[in-house]
Amino acid sequence: MQTDVAIIGAGPAGLFAAFQCGMLGLSTHVFDALPDIGGQCTALYPEKPVYDIPALPKISAGDLIANLEAQVKPFSPVYHLGSPVIEVAKSDRRFMVSNAAGVAIECGAVIIAGGAGAFGPNRPPLAGIESYEGKSLFYMVRRREDFAGKRVVIAGGGDSAVDWALSLSEIARVSVVHRRDQFRAAPESVARLKADRNIALEIPYQLKGLQGHNGVLTGVEIATLEGETKILGADVLLAFYGLAAKLGPIADWGLTLSGTSIVIDPATAETSLTGVYAVGDIATYDQKLKLISVGFAEAAKAAHAAYRFIYPDRALHMEYSTSKGVPGQAGINIKTIAA
Repeated sequence: MQTDVAIIGAGPAGLFAAFQCGMLGLSTHVFDALPDIGGQCTALYPEKPVYDIPALPKISAGDLIANLEAQVKPFSPVYHLGSPVIEVAKSDRRFMVSNAAGVAIECGAVIIAGGAGAFGPNRPPLAGIESYEGKSLFYMVRRREDFAGKRVVIAGGGDSAVDWALSLSEIARVSVVHRRDQFRAAPESVARLKADRNIALEIPYQLKGLQGHNGVLTGVEIATLEGETKILGADVLLAFYGLAAKLGPIADWGLTLSGTSIVIDPATAETSLTGVYAVGDIATYDQKLKLISVGFAEAAKAAHAAYRFIYPDRALHMEYSTSKGVPGQAGINIKTIAA
């Protein structure tokens, strides 16, 4: 398969890069190791409000991703999700991008929008945990309604744990397990959590073991630091211990790095490898600001630079979307949340 640009990372910067490429007439394939688009916005805090998106005083991270997906949809990007990119090979002025699932795409340029890099969930050290994963133990919530009427144990003390406890308490029996009384979440959310009589707080406790059979959970064993234990009846365990971030295979692609970030030219977003660009949180340069809006600007720069690299003999005339328009723009539905 061939495309103009391969985009590695389907978070906000990656999705907007696909849109910007589409506006220039460039086709795209978008890769991500996670099973859904959205990056950390989807995996960690889909219901969390975001306040620093221009012209949107307040929008949830999940709705932001839905808007970006709707925005790029007219350009029909091809998504390859649930498998990390393991290799980017260059031959002359072309690239071959391959993921662990065996998909290989030939392209003219590469845009890396890997956020914090390759990341996966921090798994609690519980015996036999693998047999429950994806069946009754989850590290993210894709559909809130899947947990209606169930006994849900949530482990963790960050934003994801607190936000999902508040949300699911409306439709499920929720217990929150945390090793201490202090939570690493927004103070307003923590206050609501502690005031919600529909949520059982198991503090100070930590996970000790799982009970069940063939991946079907029946109970969660928890313990205090002193060794006192008890069993919580459970149909589902949601373990929110954050994501382990690392560069992964990106570290072996011959790019100039600064720690776990890729050094780019801020004028073009180009890396030390000609034809490969990096945008968003994974990119760095002097005075870099890690804001979603900055990632959007870098994505636009990368798309224009990629066009010039792929088609060096074609003139690129900048056109504003107000005059150029977007294919099928009448069908785009933008969600907002009032401030």
